[in-house]
Amino acid sequence: MMKKIIFFASCFCLLAFSAADDPYRFFTWYVTYGDIWPLGVKQQGILINGQFPGPQIQAVTNDNLIINVHNYLREPFLISWNGLLQRRNSWQDGVYGTNCPIPPKGNSTYILQVKDQIGSYFYFPSLALHKAAGGFGGIRILSRPRIPVPFDPPAGDFTLLVGDWYKANHYDLKRTLDNGYTLPFPDGLLINGRGWNGNTFTVDQGKTYRFRISNVGLTTCINIRFQGHAMKLVEVEGSHTVQNNYYALDICMGQSYSVLVTANQPPRDYYIATSTRFTAQVLTTTAILHYRNSLGRPIGAPPGGPTTQIDWSLNQARSIRWNLTASGPRPNPQGSYHYGLINTVRTIRLANSWGIINGKQRFAVNSASFSPPDTPMKLADYYKIGGVFSVGSIPDYPTFGGMCLQASVMAANFRDYVEIIFENYENAAQSWHIDGYSFWVVGMDGGQWSPESRKGYNLRDAVSRCTVQVYPRSWTAVYLPLDNVGMWNIRSEDWARQYLGQQFYLRVFSPANSWRDEYPIPKNALLCGRASGRKTRPL
Repeated sequence: MMKKIIFFASCFCLLAFSAADDPYRFFTWYVTYGDIWPLGVKQQGILINGQFPGPQIQAVTNDNLIINVHNYLREPFLISWNGLLQRRNSWQDGVYGTNCPIPPKGNSTYILQVKDQIGSYFYFPSLALHKAAGGFGGIRILSRPRIPVPFDPPAGDFTLLVGDWYKANHYDLKRTLDNGYTLPFPDGLLINGRGWNGNTFTVDQGKTYRFRISNVGLTTCINIRFQGHAMKLVEVEGSHTVQNNYYALDICMGQSYSVLVTANQPPRDYYIATSTRFTAQVLTTTAILHYRNSLGRPIGAPPGGPTTQIDWSLNQARSIRWNLTASGPRPNPQGSYHYGLINTVRTIRLANSWGIINGKQRFAVNSASFSPPDTPMKLADYYKIGGVFSVGSIPDYPTFGGMCLQASVMAANFRDYVEIIFENYENAAQSWHIDGYSFWVVGMDGGQWSPESRKGYNLRDAVSRCTVQVYPRSWTAVYLPLDNVGMWNIRSEDWARQYLGQQFYLRVFSPANSWRDEYPIPKNALLCGRASGRKTRPL
């Protein structure tokens, strides 16, 4: 009993940094192996509380989430929160550059606040190739009751976790990469952990439903269609959007979208179809949109995806814009943030590349291929442990030279406003995520970026999000306000590329060393590597 008292006391000490009046939501998760059959073949999956996918997190803006994770796997484990900003608190980011893994038979408590956030996100296991075995789930952050939402309350709210899947065990996939080879093409697509027609979403005729769609796959962008029904886009990763209708919608790795679908067709079953994009071989799978008074099975074949490639997708991506009159998580309209009137102080160009290092396939950013050090870099920075990483070990611009292994860290100043250009010189679509931040997607186009490209930037109503696609042989530009101190992961959402080095860390530094800028190390932080045996700061 005493151990429990001590544990909760430490939790509530940490929670003193959150608003005292904001509610707390407590979760206890048990991470285990279990048998799953997502493509009709028995596999070893990673389950959370016996579930694949894992349990849904539902919260309201500013809620405090206390998530106690028990690891019953045979290997270390970490969970990351794709899109949760964690203001002043990169200690809870759940990636190896900031956190020690939870050891087998160990546990760790994540203490998060969804501060000033709304929208659709997901969590996932961030170590090794665990994501290929499960361990992911949806996150919904609802608006506070007094904050208006720019659409009527839907009759239902569904989460669709969509992505490519391998029949191979995640150990075998990791071994393939460790031996210097690339992964084969995926074996199929899943919707909520199931293959063809494995899910049914029941609706009532005449009512409107919200579908939150996240691409939780490893390697491919997907496209989604609702047979005979329009999708009205209303939210992208925490931003309310201009409410355009789409009949086919691209969603790249790591991205999340919310659409409204009105059940306004004759009462029968309809296909929800997904397929891969920008791949020579096209994978498809379906779920069922079932009218409660259905008169029969779907008629005809599932709707096909787009047949044109980059131009079609570029035009669609440019059409996704911020709803300037809608509120975000606060009462003020999204259009009150005049991001286009602020001068940037720095331009960072990031180019993905691939090559061979020590006889093995690797991937890189600006020729630096990330190699994890023996100690999480956030801990090394806090305890001033030398020799773990070097700030400035990745350049601001592509070098187009030979690749090298680095614990890559880029220096950045708190409150700077920067322009980042993601450049893709390859024939495959890329997807990039920045932990701890949202950014404005001000431009994208085919070909090579140049300063002249700025003339085409959208400086009025570009959407704000945390994960952005870069089409084959194209570029994407974002504006990023560096308003969150910490050590933050910038990575490819193609998980094989991320694992083999296409990532780095941005060290956003404030010389004030104030708790107003960044919370201190949690008292319950796990310590490992050269930080083992150190003491955390008392609170």
